[in-house]
Amino acid sequence: MSDRQAKPRLREIPAGIWALGFVSLLMDVSSEMIHALLPVYLVTGLGASMAAVGVIEGIAEATASIVKIFSGALSDWLGKRKLLAALGYGLAALTKPVFPLASSISWLIAARFVDRIGKGLRGAPRDALVADIAPAHLRGASFGLRQSLDTIGAFVGPGLAILFMWLTANNFQTVFWIAVIPGFLSVGLLLVAVREPPAPPRSRTIRFPLHSSELARLGPAFWLVVGVASLFTLARFSEAFLVLRAQAGGLPIALVPLVLVVMNVVYALAAYPAGVLSDRMDRLHVLGIGFLLLIAADLLLAFAPGLAGATLGVMLWGLHMGFTQGILVTLVADCAPAELRGTAFGMFNLVTGLALLAASVVAGALWDIFGAEATFLAGAGFAAAGLIGLIYVHRRVPGLGIRAASQPR
Repeated sequence: MSDRQAKPRLREIPAGIWALGFVSLLMDVSSEMIHALLPVYLVTGLGASMAAVGVIEGIAEATASIVKIFSGALSDWLGKRKLLAALGYGLAALTKPVFPLASSISWLIAARFVDRIGKGLRGAPRDALVADIAPAHLRGASFGLRQSLDTIGAFVGPGLAILFMWLTANNFQTVFWIAVIPGFLSVGLLLVAVREPPAPPRSRTIRFPLHSSELARLGPAFWLVVGVASLFTLARFSEAFLVLRAQAGGLPIALVPLVLVVMNVVYALAAYPAGVLSDRMDRLHVLGIGFLLLIAADLLLAFAPGLAGATLGVMLWGLHMGFTQGILVTLVADCAPAELRGTAFGMFNLVTGLALLAASVVAGALWDIFGAEATFLAGAGFAAAGLIGLIYVHRRVPGLGIRAASQPR
């Protein structure tokens, strides 16, 4: 993509999308400063096992996904997406001070749990708000931009964690306190800079969005996308295992957050171009590239020796994220009726979140019993199964990945 093509497209993206992206960026700086250190803190500081890390991470993400289904449906029913997003970001900000105050694993589990409730409250309404604001012909680019800005926060956070760990001589609690600041800035920016567009007039009265008759309106294409995404998510266990793989490869504890910095730099650089590409060609083809990249990343992480192999595997992992995460949510927006977008995003996140719970628990158990190779080989196997499912969907629903880009809804 040339600069001449890219710059006008960036200028065409509405200001509300940019604002939501920077809201996500600030909250991710806050969250990732903590989460980049949390797996090592749990294992080395509090004596948790690898399996415990998997369970904690899986429960945390599954909690967020379960809450998303209700917040998404409520945003459709009330027609107030910004309100619910603000509540979610606010709750996440309020829980940040618990991390430096926690003195046991149970406190950290509780803090992680409540923090993810906040993520669940904001996730589906925010994604539906992006879909409401974005022009149809820029939908992939809009989701890609928000994802890129979000991911910039995800590598700035670990980068700051490295800096402050060095400045404080590996004082976890001090770094956790510093992480509180951008969390509250995120909430303020959302309240001031994001304006919710007027809800379009409805041609019918929506019943409770989670009623079976409303869920049926989401359509077979939506449920096929959810099915493939869930199968693929089984290969996408928590990035905590990337951190632990790098540490096992010889990375010093003070530099452990660098793993997420490297992954998220690649992710941020890839997400927006991948979104633009998906507006110009079949989204399913772009998604298939992402599936192949994950298979390659898992194989490298399983077999490539030392820190160099882990680094290349982490970079490919970030590249696969750029080619999959924004595209998947764009496909959800393509398939779902406008009045049920919140419900669609909530249901999508519920099902994939449960898959992530299973993936993280299995990954931790495989690591404890058979070692790191088994964990990453299992991931490659699930990614291959997801690719087969994607080929099936492409044949079952011709034009699924291209009709929204060529025919604005």
